[in-house]
Amino acid sequence: MKRFLTALSILAVSTVLGHASGENWIIKDTKSPVAETVQKLVAAIEMAGSKVFATIDHAAGAKTVGSDLEPMVLVIFGNPKVGTPMLEADRHVGIDLPVRVLVWDEDGKTHIGYEDPQSMKTMYGLDGAEGSLSALSGALEKLTTAAAQ
Repeated sequence: MKRFLTALSILAVSTVLGHASGENWIIKDTKSPVAETVQKLVAAIEMAGSKVFATIDHAAGAKTVGSDLEPMVLVIFGNPKVGTPMLEADRHVGIDLPVRVLVWDEDGKTHIGYEDPQSMKTMYGLDGAEGSLSALSGALEKLTTAAAQ
């Protein structure tokens, strides 16, 4: 049991560090400010038949506690046709679904980024869900490219 808990702890820490380091991120520069990029992203998501569950304005949240952040908005969205097979393969992937795309300003430039869905395959052992992972990767590439124009 002690070995199991040690292994579980190592897995948890490596998962958190992988998320925190951004090593699995795909980041693009955009041609528009954050608000306009988010509008384009939301429109592309809806046109593709997916559902936007939330947009979170981190800069607005920071203002409520007296802090200033450059514009930064998180868009959370998904499509059960794509996500359900991954959830069936491993329920733990639910912590990473629906997917999230971050749009932010940094040093006068606007960026759009997301975690590469292919990293979920090894993180969660999503054997049998390769089709969904490929579909998700393709959709994120297409949606973020449209928003970045």
